Amino acid sequence: MTDDLAANYAGAFDGRLEPGTSPALLIVDVVVAYLDPASPLYAGVEAALASNERLLAAARNAGVPVIFTNVVYAPGGSDGGLFYRKIPALKAFDRGNPMGAFPPTLQPLPSEIVVSKQYASAFFGSSLISTLNSMRIDTLLITGFSTSGCVRATALDALQHGFVPFVVSDACGDRHAAPHDANLFDLQAKYAEVIDEAAAISMMVGALSGGGGRQPVANRDNV
Repeated sequence: MTDDLAANYAGAFDGRLEPGTSPALLIVDVVVAYLDPASPLYAGVEAALASNERLLAAARNAGVPVIFTNVVYAPGGSDGGLFYRKIPALKAFDRGNPMGAFPPTLQPLPSEIVVSKQYASAFFGSSLISTLNSMRIDTLLITGFSTSGCVRATALDALQHGFVPFVVSDACGDRHAAPHDANLFDLQAKYAEVIDEAAAISMMVGALSGGGGRQPVANRDNV
């Protein structure tokens, strides 16, 4: 095997997934805990928040369904299991803690779905699969925090449950560039398509125009 990363993966991991006909925007855990410098989970991901704001506006304009996720624990994390024990900072998501709130610029509408979870994947222990099936969603544009944690876990489970995962790189963030970039690279290689904000908006505009989201996936990130 070559030491060059791209060449090493070429041939073995160069497949491509195509979008289906019915996309949804899945915004994973874009909450105050990752945006407030006073939080132990603060990740400096304000640029990703701005990308989420633009994607949310585009989805609403296109009539593409939007699903938000957050993390909510019983006080003391009695429903958080080993995950809560492994990461003490998750106490920020105890019910009622303001760190678990959505930021003012990214608030769900009353008609939009919020999936509350206790573990990394938005699919684990939640109603998400049934909700997506009832809405006949087949493709997910996945954004949020953090890239190496809940975004990655959600994208992997999307693939395993038969929903085509498109991870929007501009709208994801992590507390350091190294895990962010490494996980985007690995997701692209094995589990998802990694695209940029412009390509994601193009897909949603395609859904609005009756193209079923099957627009050319331009600007695919070279990660």
